[in-house]
Amino acid sequence: MAVNITSIKTSSNGALQGDNPLNFAFPLLIVQTIFILVLSRILAFLLKPLRQPKVIAEIVGGILLGPSAFGRNAEYMHKFFPKWSLPILETVASIGLLFFLFLVGLELDLSSVRRSGKRAFSIAAAGISLPFVCGIGVAFVLRKSIDGADKVGYAQYLVFMGVALSITAFPVLARILAELKLLTTSIGETAMAAAAFNDVAAWILLALAVALAGNGDGGSHKSPLVSLWVLLAGVAFVAFMMIVIRPGMKWVASKCSPEQDSMDEFYIVLTLAGVLVSGFITDLIGIHSIFGAFVFGLTIPKGGDFADRLIERIEDFVTGLLLPLYFASSGLKTDVTKIKGGKAWGLLVLVISTACFGKILGTFVVALMCMIPVRESLTLGLLMNTKGLVELIVLNIGKEKKVLNDEAFAILVLMALFTTFITTPSVMAVYKPARRGNNVPRERRKLRDVNDGSVSSPNAKDELRLLACAHGPGNVPSLISFIESTRSTTKAKLKLYVMHLVELTERTSSIMMVQKFRKNGLPFISRRYRRGEVHDRVAMAFQAYGQLGQVSIRPTTAISALTTMHEDICHVADEKMVSMIILPFHKQWREEEGVENMGHGWRAVNQRVLKNAPCSVGILVDRGFGGEKQTPGPNPVPTQRVCVVFFGGPDDREALELGGMMADHPNVKVTVVRFVCSKDDVENRKQVILRPSPQKSTDESYSFSVANVNRESEREQDDAAVSEFRSRWSGIAEMTEKDATNVVDSVVAIGQSGNYDLVVVGKGRFPSTMVAELADRPAEHAELGPIGDMLASSTGGIVSSVLVVQQHDLDHMEETPVSKVLNGHDDNSEIVSDASTSV
Repeated sequence: MAVNITSIKTSSNGALQGDNPLNFAFPLLIVQTIFILVLSRILAFLLKPLRQPKVIAEIVGGILLGPSAFGRNAEYMHKFFPKWSLPILETVASIGLLFFLFLVGLELDLSSVRRSGKRAFSIAAAGISLPFVCGIGVAFVLRKSIDGADKVGYAQYLVFMGVALSITAFPVLARILAELKLLTTSIGETAMAAAAFNDVAAWILLALAVALAGNGDGGSHKSPLVSLWVLLAGVAFVAFMMIVIRPGMKWVASKCSPEQDSMDEFYIVLTLAGVLVSGFITDLIGIHSIFGAFVFGLTIPKGGDFADRLIERIEDFVTGLLLPLYFASSGLKTDVTKIKGGKAWGLLVLVISTACFGKILGTFVVALMCMIPVRESLTLGLLMNTKGLVELIVLNIGKEKKVLNDEAFAILVLMALFTTFITTPSVMAVYKPARRGNNVPRERRKLRDVNDGSVSSPNAKDELRLLACAHGPGNVPSLISFIESTRSTTKAKLKLYVMHLVELTERTSSIMMVQKFRKNGLPFISRRYRRGEVHDRVAMAFQAYGQLGQVSIRPTTAISALTTMHEDICHVADEKMVSMIILPFHKQWREEEGVENMGHGWRAVNQRVLKNAPCSVGILVDRGFGGEKQTPGPNPVPTQRVCVVFFGGPDDREALELGGMMADHPNVKVTVVRFVCSKDDVENRKQVILRPSPQKSTDESYSFSVANVNRESEREQDDAAVSEFRSRWSGIAEMTEKDATNVVDSVVAIGQSGNYDLVVVGKGRFPSTMVAELADRPAEHAELGPIGDMLASSTGGIVSSVLVVQQHDLDHMEETPVSKVLNGHDDNSEIVSDASTSV
């Protein structure tokens, strides 16, 4: 039964008054939105292990909701997606699409496109032209094979098919490259530049296709001059935007300088209105409104504070809520059941094969001509075959203009899905970039190597190399304070690598940040500052410290998904032969705001670095360490009080080594507290046996090394390290011994006393008997070990900052949760089991 859309009311009077909310526009839109968001998020979660971009899940979700799957139930479609509701859903979704294309324009930096060079331009041209020609060939086949396809004029049908097969989805490609760690390799830079060229060409071709399509009645009823006038008006619009509006937007951006804490609401409203006005003008001309929004996005100055703040204001709402509605509305128009019989499925195979062949072969051949190796050339072809979002926009416009019927639309949507889905696995199979030196044994893995002269590289002699990682500006004061305290005034020269850790998300701002840094090398190592300007606030802060303290600083930025962030950290540590990585703890204590928790994802990053690091690692738990008290200068006054807690074992010896470096700094007062057992306590103390318990959770139970280590040799090394520290720093650092009768109370008292700004402890992977007795304690932060966990607890009243140190030692890399068993006597002969670890 036909429904008069004008009779549909916006809201109901409620179920209590006899109204069914699903019969009213707004309540039904809410239900539809919930359906779409829940299903797309579930699918995104399921596809995440396959490293698929979120756009795949959203398109598949829309198809499932439509007539291809759930929509086969007529009652379901009539109740939740009736025909009268689809124009409303599409209208709301189109608003999201309009602003998303504005964000795409913001992503695309035309100046970087111009700088990309002839090679990227040649690859992009080949990646467009051959698929476009192949698309024209396929169009002839489809016109003769699909019922009703020949009703559309040749010109618009050929152009739409050519555009559909030649597109590369720039936003989707950027995220795939980031996921595969290829963004800042030479192949990633070439692919991004070529995709940017492709994007510009695609929008020009799309404007041409829309102009030719007209009202979709075949084009025979209108004069060819109409299409010409539409194109000329479109060119005039672009020229006006670039010549008049672009300088105006630069002026607007200049009014929103970084010094201002807030942006005038007027400029935000002006910009959002500009998006709508631009969309209306291009729609008035006869080109789709999204073209105007895209061009307006190009006029916004890139890399400035204005663009960043603008994106922060609108992208989550647009990409998280409105854009999935667009994919769903596309899925509701996709009826896979229209592809019936061998002939139709044969056409699908033909379209997919032709799309892949044209894009991959065209890119591959030209890449080879540009002297790119065979494997890299093939990888470029596979990457440029990415479709997804932009492809879907083209197909929807084609269906809206009645150029594509249901069957052709379904075939092309499945083609876009397939080509995007296979990109990641195919690239992983063909191209696995070998990181230099992965199989070469490195030296200088521990702090002790800096002091004992075990250096093979003449350039690295007497040089302490540290890699300090930061989540943001909030980590900078404590890191600078710690690094300054390790800087010897008489011995090892300090070379500092600073890595700003930025989570790569589906947000536009992530990709824009990638583009800022992608020319600096893997992973974004800045070898020089362009005209003295550093956009990264973290890098700026450390640069200022380096100039003031005369420290060699190399700022880096790692933009990566949290699941693979550790790979970037470990890679730089390995390449630069650093002795220690300093990681910020995932919690920070603020005087006014209390505890700031960065989330489990950042905790997992630290855990993976601890497991895979090629050098020693320190996790810094900041409770106000640094800031105003620590300033490098010619006449230093002791301002930092550091306590090194020593129980014994490799990790504690590394902590003691670090304490020695700090003792050499005139600004730092170091105290070493060594816990010892009295003779009576040793005789009465029950032996502790730690048995591996793999069934325990590593997040909730402490893990210890499973290596077989000679306990007597460990005690000798502990005594030698303490004796060396005494003789080396006598009169400079204090050393006291403390009875280990009650370890927990004694350690907590050190942290609560307020006598120390920083407490340095070892993680204790091969623990002394004193630490092993704590193995069964409930763990809040198991990755820090028993002692570090006590001092990092948010409930123990600890006021000192804490550094937990793990020494790099191949013998101790394998760890497992344990269960504690007590024996009555200290008799090593009783523990000769491979399944237990005796301490």
